[in-house]
Amino acid sequence: MTRILSIANQKGGVGKTTTAVNLATAMAAAKRKVLLVDLDPQGNAGTGVGHQKRAQNKTIYDVFRRGVPLVSAIHPTAIPGLSVVPSTESLAGAEIELVSVLEREQVLKRALQENGFDYVFIDCPPALGLLTLNALVASDGVLVPLQCEYYALEGLSQLLRTIGIVQQNLNTRLQLEGVVLTMVDHRNRLSVQVEKDVRAHLKDKVFQTVIPRNVRVSEAPSFGKPAMIYDFRCAGAQAYIRLASEVIRKEEKVII
Repeated sequence: MTRILSIANQKGGVGKTTTAVNLATAMAAAKRKVLLVDLDPQGNAGTGVGHQKRAQNKTIYDVFRRGVPLVSAIHPTAIPGLSVVPSTESLAGAEIELVSVLEREQVLKRALQENGFDYVFIDCPPALGLLTLNALVASDGVLVPLQCEYYALEGLSQLLRTIGIVQQNLNTRLQLEGVVLTMVDHRNRLSVQVEKDVRAHLKDKVFQTVIPRNVRVSEAPSFGKPAMIYDFRCAGAQAYIRLASEVIRKEEKVII
């Protein structure tokens, strides 16, 4: 069965796309067949795995607004086992264009049915709008990247409320997959305190793996590569490998 996970946080700059790209790559390296869906109009997840934008290429916008089958918008990457559905700037207007569509929150769910992948990772936009709602309705779980700062904590409570509303009204199988702490610097007392507070509040819903601040991870997107491909040995790449292992162990427990 396909496991569909949204990578979501309405706050920007928390490492959401970086997590989506590198976690998907790490899962592919673990011999899983992985699809990365770029639902952010900025399109950074697609370029982060080396996808080249071309006018003739079908995107997630074509799936939403033109009824194109998802398979037509899936593109292979240079990473074995990893495919991508890229985004486009046109997706920014999709929320308005979908207003008159019947069951508009179900569009992505219908598109992802019987997709043939082991894992689908959806990189959500930094907002709790209709695109993110589509992702949550289509997903089995939500993975929340959380930067270790206090402003990020405020946004987390709002996201958790949204997940609860979706659970009750639109997708009863939706679960909080977990919170992954990003841009962690244990030399910084604030970072350490935020991590302590989050773990005290959410307990086992926080992944043990933390993603450190790492220059090589920040450099990788400018080369159109995930950190694992750009510099496999860097601290950030190794952290995402450990995170993938932790996700797999958690999924195996769910299946059992």
